[in-house]
Amino acid sequence: MSDMNKEFMIYDSMLRKKKPFKSLQPGKISLYVCGMTVYDYCHIGHARVIIFFDFVYSFLKSLNYDVKYVRNITDIDDKIIKKAVAEGVSCDEVTKKFIAAMHKDAASLGADSPDLEPKATSYVDNMIEMIGSLIQNGLAYVSDSGDVCYAVAKFADYGKLARRDLSALRAGERVAADKSKNDPLDFVLWKLAKPDEPSWESPWGRGRPGWHIECSVMASTLLGRTIDIHGGGVDLQFPHHENEIAQSEGANKQKFVGSWMHVGALQINSEKMSKSLGNFFTIREVLAEFDYETIRYFMFSTHYRHPIQYTKENLQQAERSLERMYVALRHSGCDMAPVFTGLEYNNFIDALRDDFNTPKALAVMAEQVKKINIEPAGSGSAIRMGAVLLAMGSILGLFSAGVDGYFNLDSADSVEIDGLVKDRELARDEKDWAKADEIRDKLLKEYSVEVEDTADGSIWRRF
Repeated sequence: MSDMNKEFMIYDSMLRKKKPFKSLQPGKISLYVCGMTVYDYCHIGHARVIIFFDFVYSFLKSLNYDVKYVRNITDIDDKIIKKAVAEGVSCDEVTKKFIAAMHKDAASLGADSPDLEPKATSYVDNMIEMIGSLIQNGLAYVSDSGDVCYAVAKFADYGKLARRDLSALRAGERVAADKSKNDPLDFVLWKLAKPDEPSWESPWGRGRPGWHIECSVMASTLLGRTIDIHGGGVDLQFPHHENEIAQSEGANKQKFVGSWMHVGALQINSEKMSKSLGNFFTIREVLAEFDYETIRYFMFSTHYRHPIQYTKENLQQAERSLERMYVALRHSGCDMAPVFTGLEYNNFIDALRDDFNTPKALAVMAEQVKKINIEPAGSGSAIRMGAVLLAMGSILGLFSAGVDGYFNLDSADSVEIDGLVKDRELARDEKDWAKADEIRDKLLKEYSVEVEDTADGSIWRRF
């Protein structure tokens, strides 16, 4: 396919610029991505993060890197507790239900499972150990309320990821200050348990970990104290990822992450899609109307760092663009394995080496479609071009339906439909437009089939 010897560029959110990527260990990449808090069904905004890092994982492996991909699950949180209370069930019942739903949704999007998917509750002892190190290093304290808090003023580099300084943050503080904290910006590492809440024993009393500490612990435990790539949604940059840096570097006294990657928000009417705003569609709702390859194409049509506007029209445009590629594959008559070589394929890979530029990669694929359509249908040159297009699509998780599956050519009545399409072509050749229209109407009404006329004949697709 490709190799790791040729340099590729990655935009590091810490530096605010692209840089040549170099892993800590030659040939190996550690990738950590912040996963879901499992108290509800995933929405289509979550799908962008799932799909993008699934692609990153696949692409890096195609370059022959040995990639270890970890995506965590937050299975203890205020929202989970609230959901359990509202439904009169245990937190464990809530999380089991929505972990299963998340796995089903991710698979429905064509996403592979990460190598490891740790749950926060399995690493509480490790979290207690890191909190103890932070107290010992003078970076955390037990507040008047009994919670353990991180003293952000004690960490000299706090704010370096989000480019914010403490004085500006304090000036913008609008939430009523917690009088038990030394500083309003200090964040909780360990919460004392309330009655009937899940809790664990600790040196500071029974309680549960704060949200931020879990990722610091799971990343360092499973991937090492310094990792190559840490990713997530742009909304996590501050305070979550900022706090991860403070915790990890404060406890371990070494650099936490080599490259930070943040995926832009999926928006509706220029507002971030979120459950708190109530402006979201679940992955399941969108998949009921559009197939997963269309959703993947839609996500890749905008660069991952930029916001993407979710509209039905934009998804329909992606659907049409994907269909043109399938039409070209059908025209090519390609019946061979994907070909991961050649100038066009190299141009495609070069686009992805430039900070995972999927819009540019899709443009290379669109050019390949044009070249295929110029060739005679089923010719040797068309077949070879189709094999290269298949290779490109495989890197993005496209074309897995296959031409027959996409157009429903393997259906029980496909022979009968083929006969009607040929009859219609004959009527058109004889300029019997009335008969041609009659056959088109029959195909539409009785078989749910649309016919497209091309220079090389008519093709059909069931919708």
